[in-house]
Formats: sequence, structure tokens, C-alpha cells
Amino acid sequence: MKLGAFSISLAVKDIDKSKDFYEMLGFTVFAGQIEKNYLIMKNGNSLIGLFQGMFENNILTFNPGWDESANVLDDFDDVRDIQKLLKENHIKLKREVDKDTEGPGSIVFFDPDGNTILVDQHV
Repeated sequence: MKLGAFSISLAVKDIDKSKDFYEMLGFTVFAGQIEKNYLIMKNGNSLIGLFQGMFENNILTFNPGWDESANVLDDFDDVRDIQKLLKENHIKLKREVDKDTEGPGSIVFFDPDGNTILVDQHV
């Protein structure tokens, strides 16, 4: 299964303090808008999303069709194919994508420990 770029989306309490902290670790702002309470920070191939007030828990995020610099990949597994495979393996989905559509879409499910996994395709 080709899941694309990986990042962790952190539910932060103070986005300014979190930004400063991750900048101290060598991350730089890659995308987002701090005035809208979200930033995507990058350090080499590592991505961390900082989200204030948008969700309660941290989320593991995969972006089919993108590499870690948001460049479109020629070869990737579409989110609908990933959804089909998960269902065939009896993974319960919290949110599904319409299997009869194309392009962007997302699904949400949980790992065995209750961690949220978001597969979020933008292409």
C-alpha cells in the first residue's frame, strides 16, 4: 500500500509556543496560516502539523499522491483503493470517501490503540 507523505498532526494549546519550540528543533514553516491556527512545519523529510483548537487528539496523517514536499507523485494508491483494502481486512472506518468519485478525498480510522489515522488525498 502506497500511502504517500507522512506527518503527525498535533493538537496544540498555544500555536505560537509550539511554533517557537519546533523552530528551536530545526523545523521551518512549510505551509499554513498562523492567524487561522494551523501550520505545517518541516525539517528535512519530517513534517509536523500544528493545529490549535481544531481537534482533541493527535492524528497520524498520510497523503496519497504527495511526497513530503507536496509534489505530486506519478505512482500512488488512490484513497478509494486504500479504503477498499481496509474494508476487505475488516477495518472499521469512521469516515469514508464516496467510492464512485475521483480526485481528492479522505478516510479516517483508528489503529488498535485508538490512535486516529487520516488518509487525506489532495490530488
